[in-house]
Amino acid sequence: MARYRGPVEKIERRFGVSLNLKGERRLAGKSALDKRPYGPGQHGQRRKKVSEYGLQLNEKQKAKFMYGVSEKQFRALFAEAKRREGNTGTNLITLIEQRLDNLVYRMGFASTRRFARQLVTHGHILVDGKKLDIPSYRVKPGQKIEVRESSKQNAQIQRAIELTNQTGLAPWVDIDADKVFGIFTRLPEREEVVIPVEERLIVELYSK
Repeated sequence: MARYRGPVEKIERRFGVSLNLKGERRLAGKSALDKRPYGPGQHGQRRKKVSEYGLQLNEKQKAKFMYGVSEKQFRALFAEAKRREGNTGTNLITLIEQRLDNLVYRMGFASTRRFARQLVTHGHILVDGKKLDIPSYRVKPGQKIEVRESSKQNAQIQRAIELTNQTGLAPWVDIDADKVFGIFTRLPEREEVVIPVEERLIVELYSK
């Protein structure tokens, strides 16, 4: 399955929860989910009974859409999480959080992960001083992520940095907002990653 490129607010309405797909619109209370807190389509307001498999699938889909990963990438991440020692679900969230595009978002250089991915693919991001245009690159603790010099005054980047005053920053990154760079200081603890996803259900889905 290819990465979804359609209207993202329909996705949030389908699951009935914010996945931070619209950034500033969500903070301003103008997102479609705020205005119409029910599923899209003609029968969106009907209550639907969801099976156990449906619940598990929904959790996987929420994680995929929120982080912007394809089915193939998600399966590879799960396989890696399962090989590692410790809790598979926690390992999965940690691995996804290490993606370069996610950390650009977590550092406040982009208001959404979709915009963060665009910054990476268009060559606006440096890792340890070198241009890296691979959104799925797995960043290691201690590595420096920065916006390249010619892009630091980009209006969308500057606006995203301003919005972090409302959203706050992840405690596992250290940021210099003036110089537009940050350090991925450590791996996050699971309880620090506040996302509307129950990874336990994803593990159950893939374990069948």
